[in-house]
Amino acid sequence: MAIQKRTVGVIGTGNVGVAAAYALFMQQTASDLILLDKDQRRAEGEALDLMHGQTFAGPTRVRVGDYADLAEAQVIVIAAGVGQRPGETRLDLMERNVAVFRAILTELDRHAPTALLVIATNPVDVLTYVAQELSTRPPQRILGTGTMLDTARFRSLLGEHYGVDPRSVHAYILGEHGDTEFPVWSDARIGGLRLVGNTINGRPYDRPALDAIFERTRRSAYDIIERKGYTNLAIGLVIARLVQTILDGQHSVLPVSVRLQGEYGISGVCLSLPGIVSENGLETSILPELDDTELAAMHHSANVLRERIAEALPGQVGQELKTQEAG
Repeated sequence: MAIQKRTVGVIGTGNVGVAAAYALFMQQTASDLILLDKDQRRAEGEALDLMHGQTFAGPTRVRVGDYADLAEAQVIVIAAGVGQRPGETRLDLMERNVAVFRAILTELDRHAPTALLVIATNPVDVLTYVAQELSTRPPQRILGTGTMLDTARFRSLLGEHYGVDPRSVHAYILGEHGDTEFPVWSDARIGGLRLVGNTINGRPYDRPALDAIFERTRRSAYDIIERKGYTNLAIGLVIARLVQTILDGQHSVLPVSVRLQGEYGISGVCLSLPGIVSENGLETSILPELDDTELAAMHHSANVLRERIAEALPGQVGQELKTQEAG
């Protein structure tokens, strides 16, 4: 029986798009990988470079295409965006990125209306909401990478602290992928045992040490950018994991950026909650029991994001959002 063709598009071959394409290629997630970029020659160079690794990774076909070629794609990753110019405000940058997304979504709705979209461009929560507003496809078929990377960093640092495999750590960073994100300490566990109040692998509960781990998590992107100028490798792996979850219909629970519709008394924003992800996109959100501090942090994150969405989408949608309150 023939294996079903699995086609994935990557729009934007900057640092993040290329890292995602490389991870998808090395993991053989797709049988056909299509790269798109405004700079077509760069995209061609990246495609050729990847194709030359087929001997070592496997026969994934990598090619440059246009929007019409994405008609056969099941999943499309959007990693395109513009960088900040000297003297440019955050609002100016946001307006230019919204213009980029408007052009991209117009083409995708025309040529690939049924593909599931993965948004990786920052600010990912705002641009996930923007994409859902600009596209005709159902919102549950547009997911942001959200706090998947933050959660991975968090679990890695907790695993190092407790001397266990990070894959055995069950803890989440939720809310915004950014400064207002927060840890769910009340339900963080290793081997089913809560971290709060317990000794694990000889390590007693030490709240200041755990708070320092969260602060390192929250500052990770800044630390990496300070040293190498950008982040791309880990987010590339995150994107590949999310795409594989979708293509395989794994029904995995992942902290992705989705639109809230009354969860925790919040609506009108996209931010990260644990959600069941399958070939249909978001099946349903999982709502962990938050303590009062965590719930307040969730509302704060939503309020900050609501203001940014109002800036990104001025006019009727933006003004309506600006006047809402998270709870």
